[in-house]
Amino acid sequence: MNRHLRDSEVIGPLTLRMELEQWPLVAPFRIAGHDFEVLQVLHLRLAAGRYVGHAEAAGVYYKNDKPESIKESIEKLRTTIETGLSCDSVQRLLPPGGARNAIDCALWDLCAKLSGVPAWQLAGLERPRPLLTTFGCGADTPEKMAACAVAYRWARAIKLKLTGEPSDPDRVRAVREALPDVWLGVDANQGFTRPFLERLMPVLIEMRVSLIEQPFPVGHEALLDGLRSPIQIAADESVQGLADIDALAGRFNVVNIKLDKCGGLTEALAMARASRDLGLDLMVGNMIGTSLAMAPASLVGQLCAIVDLDGPVFLTADRPTPMQYSNGFLTSPEALWGFPDLGAIR
Repeated sequence: MNRHLRDSEVIGPLTLRMELEQWPLVAPFRIAGHDFEVLQVLHLRLAAGRYVGHAEAAGVYYKNDKPESIKESIEKLRTTIETGLSCDSVQRLLPPGGARNAIDCALWDLCAKLSGVPAWQLAGLERPRPLLTTFGCGADTPEKMAACAVAYRWARAIKLKLTGEPSDPDRVRAVREALPDVWLGVDANQGFTRPFLERLMPVLIEMRVSLIEQPFPVGHEALLDGLRSPIQIAADESVQGLADIDALAGRFNVVNIKLDKCGGLTEALAMARASRDLGLDLMVGNMIGTSLAMAPASLVGQLCAIVDLDGPVFLTADRPTPMQYSNGFLTSPEALWGFPDLGAIR
């Protein structure tokens, strides 16, 4: 296999294995319209002989894309999958979402092991560097959110979940007062109205907030028309995949790419290229996940101005080889995902 992964190259025959997993959270995590208490994921393995590619998908909770339904969707395609796959055929096999994400990322991992070439190199990227990541605070009282932010002792960037409730200004003020120097972003998860954001905006400016993520509900993006915001506005729920990119220009400044939304690393890289062509900045995010979900997303992060890959820090346990978080940065270990299996090669 050459330096770049050929999209049409078929890998097979394959053996497919799937397992539903539950990972408890350290504490409930609240966002606008949803509370998380446990992480449910599908752990998928694709094997070609003694080489095994791994991946994880949580799905997209607000689209009712859940691990159980993801597993059912993939099971229906077992014969097709086990016959053999290419990156192109995975794109045609399933729509964007958790099922395609699991298959696509497992295939990338498997290709790295089969070829002896790391996934970053197959993708045509530069050698991965440590990434500065945000760390999230769920919506709570201002005092508890400030305590949450301070508990990330080595964080250099914090993202706050806001809800459109009257306490939102105090939440932002409390965190900024506790941490005067960190990069600060806020995420509404579709929870704002236009009048609420206009009232909140002076506080966000005064508190030196650098990003407002998904302020309005999907389908109401026109509420951004005419809004004068010196703060960058990111699309999250409003951009699921590559087909949604063109509609963002003129309203959003930043595209938040998530592998569970778009259906894997292959489409995520295509989204990054398309976004750059339109002059949009890039962000990579997560739906909460173990380190196995963060690893392929961290390749997208190499192209991004904003990285939000803190999922494992919310869990009571993680994969045997976890993502490494240090001094506000994350690094993906070679043994986790996307690198050759040197032991098997020998």
